[in-house]
Amino acid sequence: MKMTVYLAGEIHTNWRNELKEKVEALQLPLDFVGPMEDHERSDNIGEEILGSQPSSILKDASASSVNNLRTELLMKKSDLIIALFGEKYKQWNTAMDASAAVSLGKPLILIRPQELHHPLKELSRKANVTVESVNQALKVLSYIFD
Repeated sequence: MKMTVYLAGEIHTNWRNELKEKVEALQLPLDFVGPMEDHERSDNIGEEILGSQPSSILKDASASSVNNLRTELLMKKSDLIIALFGEKYKQWNTAMDASAAVSLGKPLILIRPQELHHPLKELSRKANVTVESVNQALKVLSYIFD
């Protein structure tokens, strides 16, 4: 049985490719989707579609509408959500995506370093599984197919 996994979380590191390569090496039947990883395109998609906006607030609003639509559709079609909270970047989008997964009733694996235990304690309790590394998330994925 092939499953689709939505990879939510920061887009500035290589964690998605790392996970995908390890899943491929284990030959797990998984497809992956996720947010737009081209930060500039994500920020400009509203103007790309609607044309130049008269203010930065309207530019952000138009881009957010398109990005939210994309995220919602891909999440709804996914079987599982993995949300990674990194140590370096602000994680508002990750928190929003993880909360959306919970609201949609989607199974959720939350990856967060131990240092973020306290600020993410409520969200961790809503996740199906909370781990501290991509490798631990990979072990959960692998166990699903054992």
